Amino acid sequence: MDPVVTVIVPVHNTLRYLERCLGSVDAQTIGRRRLEVIVVDDGSRDGGGAWLDDWARDRDNARVIHQEASGGAGKPRNVGIGLARGTYLFFLDSDDHLGPDALRRMVAMADREKSDVVYGRIVGVGRNAPVDLRTTSPEVSLYDSPVYWTLAPYKLWRRSLIEEHGLRFAEHRLLNEDVAFAVPAVLRAKKISVVADHDCYFLEGRGDGTNASRQDVDWADQLAFVGGILRTVADLVPAGPERDKLMERHFHGEVLSMFAEPYLARDAEDREAIAAAARVLLDEWSTDRITRALPPRLRLRAHCLRAGLLDELAEIIRADTGATLPPAHLEGDRAYAAYPYFRDERAAIPDSCYDLTSRVRLVQRVDSYAWQGPVLRLSGTARLSEIDDEGLRVGVLLRRQGYTYWVPADVSEDGTYTLSIDIGRAADGEPLPEGTWSMRIVASAGELRREAWLARPEGSRYDAPPGPRLVDRGRAGPVAAAVFHSAAHQHLNLDIGDTRVLLPTTARGAVTRTRLGRVEATARVTVPGWRPGLGKARLLLVSGRRTLTAPTSTEVGADGRVSAVARADGVDPGTWELRLRLIAGGFRRDLVVSDASGAPVRLSVPVPLVRQVRRRAASVLRGH
Repeated sequence: MDPVVTVIVPVHNTLRYLERCLGSVDAQTIGRRRLEVIVVDDGSRDGGGAWLDDWARDRDNARVIHQEASGGAGKPRNVGIGLARGTYLFFLDSDDHLGPDALRRMVAMADREKSDVVYGRIVGVGRNAPVDLRTTSPEVSLYDSPVYWTLAPYKLWRRSLIEEHGLRFAEHRLLNEDVAFAVPAVLRAKKISVVADHDCYFLEGRGDGTNASRQDVDWADQLAFVGGILRTVADLVPAGPERDKLMERHFHGEVLSMFAEPYLARDAEDREAIAAAARVLLDEWSTDRITRALPPRLRLRAHCLRAGLLDELAEIIRADTGATLPPAHLEGDRAYAAYPYFRDERAAIPDSCYDLTSRVRLVQRVDSYAWQGPVLRLSGTARLSEIDDEGLRVGVLLRRQGYTYWVPADVSEDGTYTLSIDIGRAADGEPLPEGTWSMRIVASAGELRREAWLARPEGSRYDAPPGPRLVDRGRAGPVAAAVFHSAAHQHLNLDIGDTRVLLPTTARGAVTRTRLGRVEATARVTVPGWRPGLGKARLLLVSGRRTLTAPTSTEVGADGRVSAVARADGVDPGTWELRLRLIAGGFRRDLVVSDASGAPVRLSVPVPLVRQVRRRAASVLRGH
């Protein structure tokens, strides 16, 4: 029986990683009978070839191929493709490793959804993952998801897709041999899925400087090779916004990003050759839409390359690779990156190349929130990316059905803020009306502003919001107030007036008889925010439509604990339930009083014996 998945592992001088790498393959929960392993030793000289032979000797599902060093991972991967029998292919680099349940989960997704390609979540070890995939999805689009930004081969590929289109890796190259394979594969795939709820692939950052991407290359030749990749994109995707979205990724990742420190280390002749090769690609494939989508550092590179401003290009690269750039220039609601030659008449570089307004983000978090009387106090950090924190203004917008109120925060030099929302004054100095209020933080510098939802702080103490409380709004009187977290995104909201998050609805108590035969009712409840003198508490006896109010004495503790005691003598016969009525200004709440078991407290008053005799006699007389 043919295997379900073939794992192809190219190896070149990675002996120190092989045990962990192939151990992770052995540990796969998909099962050995469903798994084929093809390891291609590409001319290793560190003893790795012999180690692989020993490893494969007792494994009937593993095969080791030895070949002369080819100068890249492309050829050994192609050898593996040619020998593979699995329904699916997975390419695993020998210095990386798999999560134990990775292949089972990805194969299950591909089988269920009939996917041609399945992305598994990649975790960087000592380096950043290319894209942090966070959402598992049975189908994603290349044009509205981040998947096209990770074209590395560490995915599950349906082998029939690869064979149908004769797809192979570029050989004898150190860079982009995987992009040349992945681009036509993902563009021809009928369905692409993502498994993001499991760590599938662990990407190792070598500390010995031997990653292929760090090796020296002929950059002019490399750019010509990239031109072939761009041609593939153009052949498979019609001109327009979707093609530009894909092209942007290649100009970002394979063309303009190479103009960094290694470029500065070349002599003038090499620089001109590299710039000329890049200019060919820019002239043929870049559009205004692509240029606008690039960050200023790459937008400036593109302009300088096309305009032949190589001296200016070098200075801009030095500004990037040297000390931190100064804060952006602010003009009205626009922000411009502080690169050299901004509005220099000699260079005549357009302002649009420096414009980073669309890239300014509000970076913020809430660290804590707590009630202090009628005031909700929040603290956190907020800043605008790329912008100097000096002069930053921060505040919160309270919004509810057409009403918006602004509450400013106090901002420190380090970007921390403290905010006090006084329920009695938050509505432009007036009490905040009842209703559900959303909270959005706003940070502004000059006329440039950004806003975002306030999300609950991290930490277990904020897993659930504090219970509702009673707050005093001054002349508007007490009102129930609460913070609650939205279910979907844990955003912070205010509930004023018991509209959504209710104060306690039950109290604890009892009805007892004293030694002297008196009936006494007691009740107690904790209402956060209730304080002496804030309101009144009354004990009630309720039977059907009848309600009796008993003279009540109360005590109020510092923690909002209300204790009430009342006499209940002389009550008419019947069954009465005990209630506790709380009144504070416009706030009124009748609470059911329950015993320790949770059952309502009842007072049963029998009919007096004399009255029973009279009723019996009257009944007998009526009978005669």
